Amino acid sequence: MGSSDRLAQKPQIRLVLAAPRGFCAGVERAIRIVELALQKFGPPVFVRHAIVHNSHVVERLKGLGAVFVQELDEVPDNSTVIFSAHGVPKAVFAEARRRGLNVLDATCPLVSKVHAEVERHHAAGRHVLLVGHAGHPEIEGTMGQLPPGSATLIETPQDVASFEPADPRRLAYATQTTLSVDDAADLVAALRRRFPDIEGPRKQDVCYATTNRQQAVKGVAADADVILIIGSPSSSNARRLVETAARGGVRRAQLIEDAAGIDWPQIEGAAAVALSAGASTPESLVREVVDAFRARYEVRLEESSTAREDVTFNVPRALAV
Repeated sequence: MGSSDRLAQKPQIRLVLAAPRGFCAGVERAIRIVELALQKFGPPVFVRHAIVHNSHVVERLKGLGAVFVQELDEVPDNSTVIFSAHGVPKAVFAEARRRGLNVLDATCPLVSKVHAEVERHHAAGRHVLLVGHAGHPEIEGTMGQLPPGSATLIETPQDVASFEPADPRRLAYATQTTLSVDDAADLVAALRRRFPDIEGPRKQDVCYATTNRQQAVKGVAADADVILIIGSPSSSNARRLVETAARGGVRRAQLIEDAAGIDWPQIEGAAAVALSAGASTPESLVREVVDAFRARYEVRLEESSTAREDVTFNVPRALAV
């Protein structure tokens, strides 16, 4: 073999795709609601906050005629407004109804389930401890289902230790749907130790998709030198996947938005790289990352699957076709 042939030869690498990954049923439903609303009502259709936490998805929908706003006062009268998959406070719904806006609710049904839980606990006279991350729109939406002061955010074990209830026998908890499964379990265990009478959900609030994607990442972490999680920095579930990978003992776990974010010097020398994607990441971005590897490496592509998903959610009746 000549020197030019040796120089042209690509290094080999094993690329392992973790499954399940990418879009969950709630994300698919939310995106479909925007697409169908644009078809039925025509652009512009207004969306309060990012419909899901992925900049590529948002930009594509902008190209179709969706207009993303932060608050309702940016929405003109007589317009169609869509609420994001993360849910909104009751006051936002009330304001939209007062103004006579055409409201389409894209809240994930699993988030709506948590809303119903906290309302049930409040009606029963319980103070709600909401396990989650401050500032996340899902937390703001869930807190906003209750009157001010009816719920307390729990982010850390220190929050559990410092919370002083008016009546420790009248407490309940709920959790954000996109938390780390392990972190949520630890905080719930701490709550139950301190408040043995606390009420909780019949089934955990961390959603099936979050759970499945974290399990899939755990399944590939031990056998990979590097794990790349494809998702936006604003995506809670994507960031939790990076944390899950790091806990699994992988040498390097990195969040990238797309193929342009790959840190190639960190890949050099790796024999195996695993890929996963947050629940709001389109599969097209996974394919782009695989193609980027193929441009630099002789890729042996494998898939590691830990669960099968067949969950679907219906769109609102106003958009049913």
